[in-house]
Amino acid sequence: MNTRHFTSGSAAVLAAALLLSACGMGTSSAGDSGGSGDSAGSGGDSSKPGGGNEVISSYAPGEREQLREISGKTLEGKPLDLADYKGHVVVVNLWGSNCGPCRAEAPNLVKVAKETEAEGVRFVGINTRDPSREAAIRFEEEYGVSYPSLYDQMGRLVLKLPRGSVNPQAIPSTIFLDGSGRLAARALVPLSERDLRGVLRPLIAEQKKA
Repeated sequence: MNTRHFTSGSAAVLAAALLLSACGMGTSSAGDSGGSGDSAGSGGDSSKPGGGNEVISSYAPGEREQLREISGKTLEGKPLDLADYKGHVVVVNLWGSNCGPCRAEAPNLVKVAKETEAEGVRFVGINTRDPSREAAIRFEEEYGVSYPSLYDQMGRLVLKLPRGSVNPQAIPSTIFLDGSGRLAARALVPLSERDLRGVLRPLIAEQKKA
């Protein structure tokens, strides 16, 4: 792999270009009544990430991969480490402020995050390839996003996610972690409320039995 060096200005332009080219690759509607063709909420599938054409996949406990260390600074500059959420079901959403499908699913994420907080679910965003924190913060203000997002301008945190769990060049994508911090499900499309609840329901039940 060739290594190239960019000035801060050219890096921002490159980041914006990557964001615009990657966004919108999902095939599912993010409306409340929408859903993907292979929703884990409808029984799911236990295929490995990247296996087949499934866009939402769930994994049995024995097949789950432990997440590597994911930590950094939030959009507001505060430290955040996903390891601190151990013992909670965690939803990690990859997004960008200029991404149309990300905007479409944002209200669904916000609503389900509020509804499931009392059940121990925690939501965290990874804002990736956004050229500025300011644009991302405006996005959160516009949609009333109350959960934190790590700022990952160059996509380095995304590359730490389990291999094959997401496409690093496509947003939105979402991974679901069980209470042990293992990859329990992943989605490669904008998610509806129904999709989110369908994936979370068995994970919440599983955690309550732990």
